[in-house]
Amino acid sequence: MSGSGYPNLRYRKTMDFLKRHIPPGGHVLDMGTRNPFSELMDREGYIVTSTGGEDLDNDFTTIDNFGGDCYTSFELFEHLLAPYNILRRIEKGRLVASVPLKVWFSPAYWNKSAEWDRHYHEFEPRQFDWLLQKSGWTIISSEKWTSPDRFRPGIRPLLRYIWPSYYFIYAEKG
Repeated sequence: MSGSGYPNLRYRKTMDFLKRHIPPGGHVLDMGTRNPFSELMDREGYIVTSTGGEDLDNDFTTIDNFGGDCYTSFELFEHLLAPYNILRRIEKGRLVASVPLKVWFSPAYWNKSAEWDRHYHEFEPRQFDWLLQKSGWTIISSEKWTSPDRFRPGIRPLLRYIWPSYYFIYAEKG
């Protein structure tokens, strides 16, 4: 993939999904701290504002002060204790989001030394769909993906390569 501008196939798939639903040029609030994918969205023509690392379970200031109508969240909601609150807080707009799927062969990710780096939730698609619906969103499009990057040796990497691990949605509200 060298020279493509995408560090891996997952970024390419994510960008393709985003572009299908939100054309470049718009102002996007990316929920989560600035990261390599935020930089990629900038290069692809999106005007990206990121949240600043605040506790999005309790602090909605950035959400409340955002003047646009497009939100992205790539693997953030699983870190929140109550993602319903932030999803409900957004009164109207468009949302492109992804979450890791709960898989039978691996427990939820949990970093003992970094509180921010833990998965409180890993979702089944129906759970994430219900969360969105209960918080007022209408799902327009969704996809499940396997881990699209280079296969690594071992049973879990093999299973992640063939078993869907990610769930992407495009939803609208208001």
